Amino acid sequence: MAFRTYMDIALDEARLAAARGEVPVGAVIVADTGEVLARAGNRTREWNDPTAHAEIVAIRAACAALSRERLIGADLYVTLEPCPMCAGAISAARIGRLYYGAADAKSGGVAVGARVFQHPQCHHVPEVYDGIDAASAESLLKAFFSARRD
Repeated sequence: MAFRTYMDIALDEARLAAARGEVPVGAVIVADTGEVLARAGNRTREWNDPTAHAEIVAIRAACAALSRERLIGADLYVTLEPCPMCAGAISAARIGRLYYGAADAKSGGVAVGARVFQHPQCHHVPEVYDGIDAASAESLLKAFFSARRD
């Protein structure tokens, strides 16, 4: 089976988040059948909830849709490298594969910073693929923060 990226959906969610005044991060969770289980963008400001990152919102929605707490075999596409909190949730949900766009040198929890999946106490480590349409994700983030500074 040929690889198909779902990053376009995650980027759409990031754009919607930006339109709501949220940091433009989007996520989509896809079953091993190719069915989109959940899609979400950041909602921390809208919900006054510091845990409402795109990944967490999508994980909650996918688990609710399947009526279970684990997403074994599912893929998560997210526009920005997950932070340590989200990486922990990805591990707890048993996501099979993580695809992310832009690296996050400041707050990343996968390739920089905490490197959650490399920690010996991490119970589940997904396959990780980075740089998926990174230029588009970076462009959204730069435009969002540039507009905030102007």
